[in-house]
Amino acid sequence: RGKPALHSLSTAPVVVVGTLRSQTFVTMTRGKPAGMNAARKLRITRRNQRWAQKSFNKSHSLTAMKANPFGGASMAKGIVLERLGIEAKQPNSAIRKCVRVRLIKNGKKIAAFVPRDGCLNFIEENDEVLIAGFGRSGHAVGDIPGVRFKVVKVSSVSLLALYLEKKEKPRS
Repeated sequence: RGKPALHSLSTAPVVVVGTLRSQTFVTMTRGKPAGMNAARKLRITRRNQRWAQKSFNKSHSLTAMKANPFGGASMAKGIVLERLGIEAKQPNSAIRKCVRVRLIKNGKKIAAFVPRDGCLNFIEENDEVLIAGFGRSGHAVGDIPGVRFKVVKVSSVSLLALYLEKKEKPRS
């Protein structure tokens, strides 16, 4: 029944909480609040610390949403302004078929890649196209410099269906 004393059982700090009938109760301190009423403190601390993670900060901050032409959406519709051929980066030598698109929702102009061989023939100027990301969360893919998006649909018809000749492009 003496004073509570510090004991070193391992490398972690150990604090003697109290003694009762010649038994000593020892708890391992973790530097975190513990107990029945500690949930709020743990939850708030976790919420604040998540902003230190680069991936969380990038996906949840408003500046990233403003910089994204889609404005946080996964896809966007746009009107084709022109058809482009963008040269591949070194050491490759090719002309990648792309289109310049003006998005309907905010008027921003972006370049979008047209996948598959010969699919540029299905796209004409002033067509309405559906644009999606290219797969690297806002980064250019492969040897196509500055192109972060790809064409998915043309005039509400899948580009893959047109390529496989399962559907025809509607006359308009």
